[in-house]
Amino acid sequence: MKLYYREYGRYSDQRPTLILLHGLLGSSVNWHGIARRLEPRHHILVPDLRNHGRSPHAVEMDYPSMASDLLQLLDDQGLDDALLVGHSMGGKVAMWLALARPERVAGLVVVDIAPVAYGHRFDLILTAMQAVDLATLGSRQDADTVLAGYLDDPGLRQYLLQNLARDQGRWYWRANLPVLEAGMEVLSGFSLPPGSSSYPGPALFIYGDRSNYVTPAHQPRIAALFPLARLRLIAGAGHWLYAEQPEAFVAALSTFIE
Repeated sequence: MKLYYREYGRYSDQRPTLILLHGLLGSSVNWHGIARRLEPRHHILVPDLRNHGRSPHAVEMDYPSMASDLLQLLDDQGLDDALLVGHSMGGKVAMWLALARPERVAGLVVVDIAPVAYGHRFDLILTAMQAVDLATLGSRQDADTVLAGYLDDPGLRQYLLQNLARDQGRWYWRANLPVLEAGMEVLSGFSLPPGSSSYPGPALFIYGDRSNYVTPAHQPRIAALFPLARLRLIAGAGHWLYAEQPEAFVAALSTFIE
């Protein structure tokens, strides 16, 4: 699948291209602020993953398929490899590709996620989004009002509303909600690529001290699959740490790249 992507900075054969990968129900726009900070010194590609943003929809929604899409992006750009930076679901995509095709991944940065299965955390979110009656919706504020009946966090609601778009007077969700709902078991899990062992390249796991997505119990699994991994805790940050603590995030990422 050919993914929609945003491009920042200029290509240089002196540094690997960075590919920034969003999480579930996100899109390339989530990374805009970070990409603008990095673009003076880096070439950056920020795709919408399948069934998200402006990229095509498909019935298949699993990590092998999303990793294959990334390989297509690398090939289309004429890149032998790239440095992958993935948040949440995007981090699992990055890990899967690093384990399956390590020669295509120059380095790996995983943001607030571990290579483990999690319990479903998005059922209520999907229910809230599907409760919005798009046929009679009058405004984005009306959609926020519906979401607020299910979700108290205004920041989370604004994150979800980035998926809401309008074309020729009709509202629609850019994210393919039925396919994402059907694939939630797969997306919450993490099955290893066939025949894989570990990723031999440099890796950094960045996580927030207010998040429970990366815990001490996960660290042996990280070390087994990514033996060169370093772990970096960001103070004052939850799951969306690159938005909550952008300066600290960029500092950690830049130190790793250097």
